[in-house]
This record gives sequence, C-alpha cells and structure tokens, in this order.
Amino acid sequence: MGRSATLPKLTPQERKPVDTCARYLLHNAKYLKYEDYLKAGLPMATTVIEGACRHLIEDSMDITGARWTMRSAEAVLPLGSLYISGDWDKYWQFHLEQEHKRNHLALYSSGILLMKQVLKGGCSTIPPPLPTPV
Repeated sequence: MGRSATLPKLTPQERKPVDTCARYLLHNAKYLKYEDYLKAGLPMATTVIEGACRHLIEDSMDITGARWTMRSAEAVLPLGSLYISGDWDKYWQFHLEQEHKRNHLALYSSGILLMKQVLKGGCSTIPPPLPTPV
C-alpha cells in the first residue's frame, strides 16, 4: 500500500488517506485473520451486514423524486432500521411514554392543570419540576 502511494510520487496531502488506511491495518492485523476464522467455521458477516445496510438505505432513501439532506437522512435511517428489525412497536410505545412525560406530566403534576393555576393568579408560568419516581 505504501509502495503504491510512493511510486506515483503523491503529495503528502494525497498520501494521507493511504497512510491512514495502512496504519489502521497494521495496528489491527491481529484481528484480520479471516482464513483462520473461516477454517474454524465462523461466519464472515461483512457480506451480510453490507447487504442489510444496502437494503435499508435503498428502501429508505431511494424514493423517486425524494431529495435528502444529511440531517434528514440521519433522522430517517434509524427509523427504517427500527421498522425492518421488528422493533418499531416497542420503540413507538417508548416514544409515546417519553412525549407524555415531557409534555403532560409537568402540567398535571399537582392534579390541577397549570393554566388553571395561572388563571387563578399569582402563579408562575414556569411548569413545576417533574415528580421524582418513587
């Protein structure tokens, strides 16, 4: 790898990705014994993982006419992963519980709606702190 970067006389900036990759391989060589793993009957999961990632990304992102920013893609891909893995229902229940705690428990913590307290007068418009679990 180093030789292939040296022969064409790459600049230090052009060499940087090659040097980074070579350093990574040298430092992790003890983990890169694929022949030994295959002989031991262990699966090489990279193909399976790459296929799953490709499937997930294509299904989520490759919609005709859609335009994705990095921010929106990063928001959508975890949701697609939850759906494909079969964990959507558990996640959605958790999400609803968190939204309820964040948006409603503070308003109803004393049994009286915060707005009614404000209308009675003399009360702060800042919601009370969430009750601590017992």
